[in-house]
Amino acid sequence: MEPNEEDNVSLTPTAQITAPPQPGFSALPPVVPPSFPPPMAPIPMMPHPPVARPPTFRPPVSQNGEAKASDSDTDSDDEHFEISEGSRQVRERQEKAMQDLLVKRRTAAVAVPTNDKSVRDRLRRLGEPITLFGEQEMERRARLAQLMGRLDLNGQLDKLLEAHDEDAAPKEKVDDDVPEYPFFTEGPKELREARIEIAKFSIKRAAVRIQRAKRRRDDPDEDMDAETKWALKQARNMVLDCSNFGDDRPLTGCSFSRDGKILATCSLSGVTKLWEMPQVTKKIAVLKDHKERATDVVFSPVDDCLATASADRTAKLWKTDGTLLQTFEGHLDRLARVAFHPSGRYLGTTSFDKTWRLWDINTGAELLLQEGHSRSVYGIAFQQDGALAASSGLDSLARVWDLRTGRSILVFQGHIKPVLSVNFSPNGYHLASGGEDNQCRIWDLRMRKSLYIIPAHANLVSQVKYEPQEGYFLATASYDTRVNIWSGRDFSLVKSLAGHESKVASLDITADSSCIATVSHDRTIKLWTSSGNGEDEDEGKDTMDIDL
Repeated sequence: MEPNEEDNVSLTPTAQITAPPQPGFSALPPVVPPSFPPPMAPIPMMPHPPVARPPTFRPPVSQNGEAKASDSDTDSDDEHFEISEGSRQVRERQEKAMQDLLVKRRTAAVAVPTNDKSVRDRLRRLGEPITLFGEQEMERRARLAQLMGRLDLNGQLDKLLEAHDEDAAPKEKVDDDVPEYPFFTEGPKELREARIEIAKFSIKRAAVRIQRAKRRRDDPDEDMDAETKWALKQARNMVLDCSNFGDDRPLTGCSFSRDGKILATCSLSGVTKLWEMPQVTKKIAVLKDHKERATDVVFSPVDDCLATASADRTAKLWKTDGTLLQTFEGHLDRLARVAFHPSGRYLGTTSFDKTWRLWDINTGAELLLQEGHSRSVYGIAFQQDGALAASSGLDSLARVWDLRTGRSILVFQGHIKPVLSVNFSPNGYHLASGGEDNQCRIWDLRMRKSLYIIPAHANLVSQVKYEPQEGYFLATASYDTRVNIWSGRDFSLVKSLAGHESKVASLDITADSSCIATVSHDRTIKLWTSSGNGEDEDEGKDTMDIDL
């Protein structure tokens, strides 16, 4: 195809350059310029996308050409990006996790003292509490390690080094003339006298108990296994003997008199009734003075008087004929349980004000206000020697107190829910506790640990009670409407007493272990006695010796 003449571009003719001939040289031919090919049509090119250039900041210029300073930073603030709430939370979580990881690394690298006394001294020098309520030695050391790691991470090394220097510095000798103040609250003179009386009483009782245990061990005529088998066989033959309505409202407590001829019951109506045994059909007396519901009732171990506790924050002392002897006032919240000291001279009460108190029944004076539980105190019991007291509370702890010195000597941890009842074994060194975790735990005071865990019931354990003579068996009441009897030797199930239609609130056992009384929210009183038939007919004449 020939190119179109209109499309061609004409070129101006190039002038020929000639030089004049020089002498001695031949004439050269004229230089002809090279011919160029005809131009082609231009190839269309694809347009390139526009390239984004970063904005350049130029200060505003005034009319006279000088740079004008900006009065505010609004222009630069408008260029910041907004972060969503979800992104901010994710970033905070990541920063917190990183901070925790760094603290753990620093904590692992910091040298922490292992001696508990040194740990306390270090915490004191760092301005931290030396101990927290219920804190153990390992927990205290872990708290110190975490604190030191955090201080090291935050760069507060001066404070940490100062604490190190103080640890390494020699201790200054304390002047002997400076008086040392005891770390306790001095009680009244009556409390000191009561502690002395309790110490004298407990020494005599402990001597008798140890002498009896030695006699039973060394005397060849004493067959402990046979006596245990006989007691467990009697418990295994327990059947319902009688049942009667005790009140119009649910019953909350029951207690036998020391001779077993009277049974006392209390209820949510605030009324306490005394029933004649063995059929609980005849009422001896009706005790009415509480303004709120009655929570517990207990007979004295030495005479014919009884004490009641109520939600009106008071406890009262009665005679069996219905005469009010004493009213104990002082608690700041409703009462839970009440118990007599084995000497019969003192009364212990627990309350939801987080304290338990010791009272003199003759004068009605408050001898001891004992704190120690972080939550409400519910259960209380005294050792048969009279030297120790046990308390349990809604803080899931059971504490053992030395009444002669006022110190908390043992803290038993193991229950995962509130502990509602405690009871000492007649042997003096076993303690049973039951609570809302449906368990009954046996604690050994000598070994300072849990000896046995009984998965006792399908609901909370409202009360535990040892057989009062030798602790041959243990009875537990529960809100699952049952009362279970467990062997005191291997804690196996001996008998399950079923008959109540609602929660069993309390139980008690006679001194000769021949009868068990239970009260329930179904408003009934039930008495359980050994049937004495079947294989036990040939042993019907056997009796168990009772040490009075």
